[in-house]
Amino acid sequence: MNSPEPVFHRYVALGDSFTEGLGDPAPARPNGLRGWADRVAEQLAARTDDFGYANLAVRGKLLGQVLDDQLDAAVAMEPDLVTVYAGGNDLMRPSVDIDALVERYDAAIGKLTATGATVAVWTAYDAGWNAVFRTLRGRTAVYNELVREVAERHGATLVDFWRFDGYDDERMWDWDRLHMATPGHERMAVEVLDALGVPHRLVAPDLGPVPFQTKADRRRVNYTWTKDFLGPWIGRRLTGKSSGDAVAARRPELGPISVED
Repeated sequence: MNSPEPVFHRYVALGDSFTEGLGDPAPARPNGLRGWADRVAEQLAARTDDFGYANLAVRGKLLGQVLDDQLDAAVAMEPDLVTVYAGGNDLMRPSVDIDALVERYDAAIGKLTATGATVAVWTAYDAGWNAVFRTLRGRTAVYNELVREVAERHGATLVDFWRFDGYDDERMWDWDRLHMATPGHERMAVEVLDALGVPHRLVAPDLGPVPFQTKADRRRVNYTWTKDFLGPWIGRRLTGKSSGDAVAARRPELGPISVED
């Protein structure tokens, strides 16, 4: 017998820039963003009359900061669905204790699943095709295997980003090559709803063939990216600053959402 299609009433999204929605501009929305989580919430809202959605994610946060700032607030809302993506910023630090990182993550996921909520977690993306971020591939693979164990241990839904194809197209990524662009968020919303077993009306984008670039075009693009993103990004890491230092959660309380918002 097939399981009934899930209907969720209270959805809380936790995390960093990935869940806040960076790279998917929507000027009329809080923080000027939409993102995959809003798209998921819109589809969930269409399935019930009493739906509430909160998004506590803030860009630049390390896993410990996400849990310190967002976990208890999420539990207090008594959600029946929680999504948690965190740890990516930790993996990009010069050094990281992956075992300690995932040990804390494991405790948090256990706390969330103990409430009876459906909890979804992610593996980190395989950026092996990217000349800069491929250096993180080994530690990311170790982190992902431990996250898979966490998901299995607590019965969490796993969104296995590491195994997605199609994200090696730069058009899926914003100008900084670190955050998903609108097509990346659109595809991610489809993947999340499919992983949860929720019927929806979303369609993953078809970007068509990759445009041809000359070597000169490529050098020019890489120079601009290095000057405008990589240099400032490294500078923030060296000074301990974060892009989220002056940013607040854009949906701190449960509330309604629709496609027209």
